[in-house]
Amino acid sequence: MGRNKFAVIAICIALMMILGQFAGIRAFVAKSSGEDSYAFRLIHDLTGDLGAQDQPDPTSGGTAKDTDPLLDKIREEAEKQRIEPIDAVVDRVWKAIPGYNGREVDIERTYEKAKLLPEGANIEYVYRELRPKVNLEDLGPQPIYRGNPNKPMAALMINVAWGNEYLVPMLDTLDQQKVKATFFLDGSWLKKNGELAAEIKRRGHQIENHAYSHPNMSQLEQTRARLEISKTKELLKEKLGVENRWFAPPSGDYNMQTVKLAAEQGLKTVLWTVDTVDWKNPPATSIVSKISNNVGPGTLILMHPTAASRNALEGMIQAIRSKGLVLGTVEQTLSPDRVEVPVP
Repeated sequence: MGRNKFAVIAICIALMMILGQFAGIRAFVAKSSGEDSYAFRLIHDLTGDLGAQDQPDPTSGGTAKDTDPLLDKIREEAEKQRIEPIDAVVDRVWKAIPGYNGREVDIERTYEKAKLLPEGANIEYVYRELRPKVNLEDLGPQPIYRGNPNKPMAALMINVAWGNEYLVPMLDTLDQQKVKATFFLDGSWLKKNGELAAEIKRRGHQIENHAYSHPNMSQLEQTRARLEISKTKELLKEKLGVENRWFAPPSGDYNMQTVKLAAEQGLKTVLWTVDTVDWKNPPATSIVSKISNNVGPGTLILMHPTAASRNALEGMIQAIRSKGLVLGTVEQTLSPDRVEVPVP
């Protein structure tokens, strides 16, 4: 056989074996002719032992990957780092408390990344979240006063029906501190102050429903109570393009009719964990001290656009962060998503 023909045949065999490496050809040929055949020795010389990681390890009965000490190490650490999810519950005092996602190591992705690291380098673990079996949506219409006590996040909820002169200074402080708050807008205020409401939205804050005319919701008959919620919901969509999801009853006044009427419109009723009582105009230092002493994981902090809150806002943010908490919106704080506090 000529040298050129031999080369062509060898290349063809090599290509066949490469393409068939994981398609059973290698196993078939090996069974019929033995791994020590001339063809296999030639292919090994040309291509190396492709797919060796997933070939059976004759000393253990598994694959090379299965017996890799690196994978064993990752699996062992994954067991230690697993955190079980926490179900949402209805508490006797706090009413509906959201669930909180658990966490587990994504072993496969961690292993693939770790293989690329130099020997001895620290493994960078990849995680995925584990959803609770019971979530807030599964609890039915219930008022909500706080987030999950295992979630290191707190939220500022600012109810707006007046106090225009304090809004922009408060927005400026929030910008400087890189904090997003949740503003619950009174519908009649929104109708008159569309530009100011648009400025709140432009700065990236969450905007939600605070009824239309600031009534005591528990004292309203059903038709009027429903209208107070729906009218503001429609205004939020019309003027700001906001898809409303949360309802904060004015003055915290509600009954189960209120909660159910809000739920009929796709809204969850939210109140607060800690009240600044800023409408009484206390000294800023008093508000900061109150927040520092009472804030914790899952805390919702009630505020209004007042001189007291304007003056206390920066100190409040610093006090909350000093407790190792992240500030987020009401939506973020009441979600089951995990929060990892950055290491200072």
